[in-house]
Amino acid sequence: MKYFPIFLDARKINAIVIGGGDVAARKIELLLKSTSRITVMSDDVCPSVMHLIKKHQLSWLTHKYKKGLLDNKNLVIAATNDSEVNQAVFEEATGLKLLINVVDQPELCSYITPAIIDRSPILIAMSSSSSAPILLRMLREQIEKTLPHEYGRLAEFSLKFRDHVKARVKGLRNRRTFWEKTLRGNIGQAILSGNTTKAEQQLIHSLKKEVKPPEGEIVFIQTQDGNPDNLTLQAHRAMQFADAVFYDTEVNSDLIEYIRRDADKYPQETLSSILVNYQHAIELAKQGQKVIYLLAGCSVLPQNESLSTSEIIQKIIISGS
Repeated sequence: MKYFPIFLDARKINAIVIGGGDVAARKIELLLKSTSRITVMSDDVCPSVMHLIKKHQLSWLTHKYKKGLLDNKNLVIAATNDSEVNQAVFEEATGLKLLINVVDQPELCSYITPAIIDRSPILIAMSSSSSAPILLRMLREQIEKTLPHEYGRLAEFSLKFRDHVKARVKGLRNRRTFWEKTLRGNIGQAILSGNTTKAEQQLIHSLKKEVKPPEGEIVFIQTQDGNPDNLTLQAHRAMQFADAVFYDTEVNSDLIEYIRRDADKYPQETLSSILVNYQHAIELAKQGQKVIYLLAGCSVLPQNESLSTSEIIQKIIISGS
């Protein structure tokens, strides 16, 4: 990745925007979605910036850029049409190790602003690493069309009942399954329709039912040509619910990106065509974990007595083409 994606805690942002034109106004409007701790430095501001300063009582330094006024800031935006000023701001901010963005000059930025889809508290941030803004806009439009406007309500609902579910539903994988069924099913639809009371009643009723602890299982996924675009829905879903994953150097490393981020990963030095590490996988499955074993190609698995005589759930998924 050319850029490292990160979200900043809005409560700790103390920003300064240098410039007072329309571009500065757009940057200020974006910052105001998170914080009002914003200082504007410009001897002249356009009506849009003046309106924002007055409405949100922002600090305004009524002069052109002056060095030595960034010390107590932690985020700097230079939005002027003066290249010498932008360069000077970049150099000062860099010397102070501050986050700096010079508008439309990525070479003078320590961070760039992503395209954002706001379904607060759900935020989706996307970037083309400054390479294809039109493609990024097209992608954003596609996601916006498919993402309900009220999607954030699902997150608020999940937060409200998170501790209740954690107390009643034991096992991380069980809780993931519980929440997926809840949010995809009738309860989720009720929330999106604005019928939160009905959704809460249904959730409380479902929590009264005893949920068994997770059963361990081993899922062997034969990836055939290894092309991530050919992953089947069944394989993708299994990978997203994995607690542990085994793979060797013959498995396309791009497939690892589709594994749940928190899953434990066990790269194998010995190719699975020579030896499948059944014993370690069995030990993890006995602990209630969902184990994924990625296999290159589509060869027949060798028999293993320990696995065949165990009561561990076993699945083989042939994915790709």
